[in-house]
Amino acid sequence: MEVEKLSEEKIADKAAKIIRAHGLKRTPQRLKILIYLMTHHNHPTAEMIFNDISLSDEKTGIATVYNTLNTFVDLGFVIEINNGNDGSTHYDFFAKPHFHVICTNCGKIADVEYPNFDKIESKMRLETEKQTGYITRSSHIKIYGLCPDCQKLEK
Repeated sequence: MEVEKLSEEKIADKAAKIIRAHGLKRTPQRLKILIYLMTHHNHPTAEMIFNDISLSDEKTGIATVYNTLNTFVDLGFVIEINNGNDGSTHYDFFAKPHFHVICTNCGKIADVEYPNFDKIESKMRLETEKQTGYITRSSHIKIYGLCPDCQKLEK
């Protein structure tokens, strides 16, 4: 189900269901942060989320944003993307299996949806377990390159 096509009310309902399904108490802060991630596809940092949310909610502190994001990441429905360019950590709601491409020049992050990505990722994790004996819990694939805007600057 595409999140972008849902009404605000349905997005809030879906966010509440995700929070409850993972055994969390549905607090206004958790709900607000998850809705933000579900509706903003710019891979925000915790600071970006805090700045946007605090405009309408003075009760949500930066520590709450970090703690909530860490909880969501631990539960697997939000992923962290560490940007090697500037050392910042970005967050992404993981509604559909996808991977990321990161510009090595400006740090822009883009989602890449690939047919059967979930099956490919599953095979990679199984092979990892077979070769290493690790029990895998998650994976995150990043590809690095030069974005179209930075390519134009090089010409």
